[in-house]
Formats: sequence, C-alpha cells, structure tokens
Amino acid sequence: MRDHTPDFKMHELSTDNKALIRQTVQQLFEKLASDCRLTSDTLLEFWVEIPGIKRSRGTFRGGFLMPDSFIYISDYFPPDSACSLTPGPAYQDVASNLEKVWDDLLDELYYQIEIFTSPVSSTKGVMLELWAGNRLRPEGEWVYAVDRKIELG
Repeated sequence: MRDHTPDFKMHELSTDNKALIRQTVQQLFEKLASDCRLTSDTLLEFWVEIPGIKRSRGTFRGGFLMPDSFIYISDYFPPDSACSLTPGPAYQDVASNLEKVWDDLLDELYYQIEIFTSPVSSTKGVMLELWAGNRLRPEGEWVYAVDRKIELG
C-alpha cells in the first residue's frame, strides 16, 4: 500500500498570529450568539490563501465553494443555548470550562491552519478567510454567515 501523506514540515503559528485568529474567531462567535444563530449544524469554515501557491478552490457537484476545512461549533457550544456561548456537555466538569472550550476549539483550528500553511516557511502574506454560520444543504448557499478575512504576519 502506498503512503499518500504529503512530505512537509509543520510550522507552528506565531503567538501574534494565534492571538489574531483567536480574537477574530471570538468576534465571529459573539456575533452568532448575539443574533441567536447557533444551531446543531453551525460551522466555522476557513480558506487559506498562500502567496505564490496556486490551488483551485474545490466544489461539490452542486458547484458551491468548498473551504479548506471546517469545525462544527456545536462540538464546543451546545445549540440549545443559541443566544449565548456556554460550554458544551463535555466541559461541564472542567474548572474554568469556558476557557477550556476556547482552548480546545482554537487548538484544533490552529492545527488545521498549520497544515495548510506548511508549504511556506513564513506566514507573512498568508490570507486567512473565516466564515461562521449555517449553510443550506445540499445547495451549499449560506443561510446566515458572518465572515472576516485577516492577513497573517
């Protein structure tokens, strides 16, 4: 059996980039919560644009944008608290549980972004586009979304 794992070195995001991503994601989630739009299928999606590396965006048969990756927000914040950011059931027994939720969610996001930015030695000029909200399935149109594009440095 052939190994199809790409041959690359992971480059950890800088502290400044992690702080920028954290601040941006928290703003998106606060907007979702204030608009009472957290549901069981609410997603955090992202797309990474790396200078000098051409990659076409993927599509499903319906023809809509398929981002690099996504995270189900309901894994961290339960949909029954649609108007607030309260920790999910897995975090009820953890001291300072809201901070632990953020740490786990962002660790997963950082790891995924590090995979996609691994072809370059510096994240300078890398653009990160983030969306949070709900898509209409199977068409893929956003029913509700908040988004932000940031440049990593």
